[in-house]
Amino acid sequence: MKIIILGAGQVGGTLADHLALEKNDVTVVDINAEVLRELQDRLDIQTVTGAASHPDVLREAGAEDADLLVAVTNSDEINMMACQIAHTIFNTPTKISRIRSQGYLKHPDMFTANQIPVDVIIGPEQLVTESIKRLIDNPGALQVLDFADGRAQLVAVRAYYGGPMVGQELQQIRSHMPKVDTRVAAIFRRDRPIIPEGTTVVEADDEVFFIAARDNIRAVMSEMRRLDKPYKNVVIAGGGNIGANLAGRLESNYRVKIIERDYSRCRNLSEGLRHTIVLHGSASDHELLGAENIEDTDVFCALTNDDEANIMSSLLAKRMGAHKVITLITNPAYVDLVQGGEIDIALSPQQITLGSLLTHVRRGDISNVHSLRRGAAEAIEVIAHGDEDSSKVVGRRLDEIKLPDGVTIGAIVRKDEVLIAHSHIVVQSDDHVILFLVDKDQISSIEQLFSVEFSFF
Repeated sequence: MKIIILGAGQVGGTLADHLALEKNDVTVVDINAEVLRELQDRLDIQTVTGAASHPDVLREAGAEDADLLVAVTNSDEINMMACQIAHTIFNTPTKISRIRSQGYLKHPDMFTANQIPVDVIIGPEQLVTESIKRLIDNPGALQVLDFADGRAQLVAVRAYYGGPMVGQELQQIRSHMPKVDTRVAAIFRRDRPIIPEGTTVVEADDEVFFIAARDNIRAVMSEMRRLDKPYKNVVIAGGGNIGANLAGRLESNYRVKIIERDYSRCRNLSEGLRHTIVLHGSASDHELLGAENIEDTDVFCALTNDDEANIMSSLLAKRMGAHKVITLITNPAYVDLVQGGEIDIALSPQQITLGSLLTHVRRGDISNVHSLRRGAAEAIEVIAHGDEDSSKVVGRRLDEIKLPDGVTIGAIVRKDEVLIAHSHIVVQSDDHVILFLVDKDQISSIEQLFSVEFSFF
């Protein structure tokens, strides 16, 4: 696939990295020649220096025969204009734009072929907000991902000493929970992936990824670790778009406070939020945290646009007694350094956004792509099409499907029914099949496996 990426920042660079490894023809456009040179030195891609929305620059990047344009510069307006030019002048088939401003996102009806021709809108702030909310709604989880509109969920937890399943084989889960069906899709032990089998023994500190119907998630979590009590008190450091959106999503069910340094922003937040307490000050202020009884806080979320400030305020809050801290970190090099110590969960907005982008880049009818463990693995939801003659999966039992190495099927969602993967289940057309890849080099093999022969049409 020929793909043009506009913007060589964290998101654009990470996307280029993934797509180049999958043998796509990738061209990255940016005004910063030095950043492009660094990308080209380590990736097999083309680069063009220039303004992302200029017709001559897009022509030089190959827009005349590009399959896909992904506009992820720091400017919403440049992204939208680039999509307009790609549509009007070059007739680019698919155009994806990152749009941050809530003012634009409140009017989705204007994004049509006859107005602003953006086929897919990526809103990083919305994606990050949803990710954090799922973590708060599922106490103790390290990662919570939705599939099939939330009917099935993939949850990562750290197995604790004393958990019912620790020291036992995975096949014992059914005897522990005879009325609940689940499947462990992957285990990371000392940062190395393990393909789980029935005889695999769960060890303390394993990072266990399991899939189940949404209503069964809490029961399965209780097998791996002591269940955290439902959260009640949430403190948010940073009243920007993410902090404000998160507070608005939480304030009906949780006691929420926001700490914001900018006084005028505090006034706007207090006017826009109904139940949230807005505090003017620094989240790194020891006296302020003490006065607000940080030791009674269930979750402290550091969501400013400054990585160092987020890390320092999280460490301070944790040492002063906050039960759990969630820290937003844009620098990928920091994420692995801090997670798992005093910082419970480090979130990378690039990885969260990347999954949404890859959903629309992958070949085949793919509904969801999620990065696991900050890009170390992937979970994919793909819709099966065809019949026994035209498909390699439809009409076949799961144990008859030849999966590539490092790939497992976790579940099938059939209409409103969640079917956990067992060997006797037969795949039907229109099933949503949820797969796990600890080896991302197998993406093309998965795309071929679910492709439909022309006889189907």
